[in-house]
Amino acid sequence: MSLQGKTAIVTGSGQGLGLAYAVELARQGAAVVINDVRQDVADAAVAAITDAGGKAVAVVAPVGSTETAQQLVRTAVETFGGLDILVTNAGVLRDKSLLKMTDEDFDVVIGVHLRGTFTCVREAYAYFKEHGVAGRIITIGSPTGQYGNFGQTNYAAAKAGIVGMVRTWALEMTKAGVTVNAVIPVAATAMTKTVPYFAAAVEADERGEAMPPFFRHDLGFGTAADVAGLVAWLASDDAASITGQAIGAGGDRLQIFSHPTAVVTEYREGGWTYDALREQFPTVAEGHLATVGETLPPLPDELKPQEDAT
Repeated sequence: MSLQGKTAIVTGSGQGLGLAYAVELARQGAAVVINDVRQDVADAAVAAITDAGGKAVAVVAPVGSTETAQQLVRTAVETFGGLDILVTNAGVLRDKSLLKMTDEDFDVVIGVHLRGTFTCVREAYAYFKEHGVAGRIITIGSPTGQYGNFGQTNYAAAKAGIVGMVRTWALEMTKAGVTVNAVIPVAATAMTKTVPYFAAAVEADERGEAMPPFFRHDLGFGTAADVAGLVAWLASDDAASITGQAIGAGGDRLQIFSHPTAVVTEYREGGWTYDALREQFPTVAEGHLATVGETLPPLPDELKPQEDAT
């Protein structure tokens, strides 16, 4: 097993994607610190791992504060003797369009996703550096952070911010031999379960059947387990040279995202005045302006929800 003898923390791992990551890390040999805000959910996740022969312990606490981050690292060290891997998966949603979004809606999402990633990574990296551990940090981004999505100002800001922090941390952590990457998952979750477009895929998964190829291949949309392999591999010694990257996984698809880079560079002596921009910008920008959001292809007739199939 590739992670034998290593210890991992996975935040937000009581269920869903986080649980899939924790289960796969344990399957590869790592001892796992489970984290959730509900005791019964955390206990069930621990049982799922230990019943399969793995090692796991739970920390029931909301992610965001320095105190929780310290508790997670302390639990890993006291229970399993050290820490090698951190996966920052914990998150919440408060979806509303801009004019309906309250300060609290914004702050809660930023606090869990962005601040929670920051505090947990800071605490884990401090342990890695102090003890000479070539640790692995895997943060969790989202397509929303890459492309934007209607009604998710707070979530988009948090997920884009996580990728921005990853690029910075990769520079800061290189000398210590610590890698840090962002995984962009595309999988059936409680959120996608409510979207009619994905109904045929979610229903197939719930029946224990393979999702239709349209979803797995064309959309790169699959199960939580489809993403877990990438998380576990990035946590391994085999991925020691991979850092500062945003890598997507879903269904049958793997994607490596580029960092933002200029697609057009033009110079004008004397600078770009208002009048110069009015005259020249349409020509300079033609065919190069980025689109926002994801455009999903039409569903094949046989995969449309019943009410849309007519």
